[in-house]
Amino acid sequence: MQIINIRKGMDRRMERHVQAPMSRETAAGLQAGDYVYITGTIYTARDAAHKRMQETLEQGMELPLAMQGNVIYYMGPSPAREGRPIGSAGPTTASRMDKYAPKLLDMGLAGMIGKGKRSAAVKEAIVRNCAVYFAAVGGAGALLSGSIKSSEVIAYDDLGAEAIRRLEVENFPVIVVMDSEGNDLYETAVREYCTLAE
Repeated sequence: MQIINIRKGMDRRMERHVQAPMSRETAAGLQAGDYVYITGTIYTARDAAHKRMQETLEQGMELPLAMQGNVIYYMGPSPAREGRPIGSAGPTTASRMDKYAPKLLDMGLAGMIGKGKRSAAVKEAIVRNCAVYFAAVGGAGALLSGSIKSSEVIAYDDLGAEAIRRLEVENFPVIVVMDSEGNDLYETAVREYCTLAE
């Protein structure tokens, strides 16, 4: 794994390239603020898919994908243009999945990609399971889709854009927002900004 140090004043950021699915050791090595490029297999799921997964678990049935080591991207793509595997692929607000995330993390989910803050319960589950929450840049869906090499619906086809898809990605750009130690970039960035402003 190639690691490049990036320094901004007293703050330290790392640039990392990771493979998905992702091991606990890899997740544990990521820190809030790190710039990460993901290569491998990730899955999409939004509100409706999460609701159905919860219902599936409540019925004592198996989920359509194993959680262990996997990364879920909170995204509902637009239709693909001709010759492309997927349309615009920007993140959706992660807090809409907060009531479902702790259970999936306890089942082995290694990472989530979205935008915006997460609840205290999600943060606790991230720490408890040595997982990570990434942010993708909102409003850059067309740019992000360039890192997606293939897209295949694997479950809940009737949900349309909210179906679960398996994506093969190459150097998909994200930022670590919450790490396995409980650090939250949304909190630390505000404190650092206030300190600099003073």
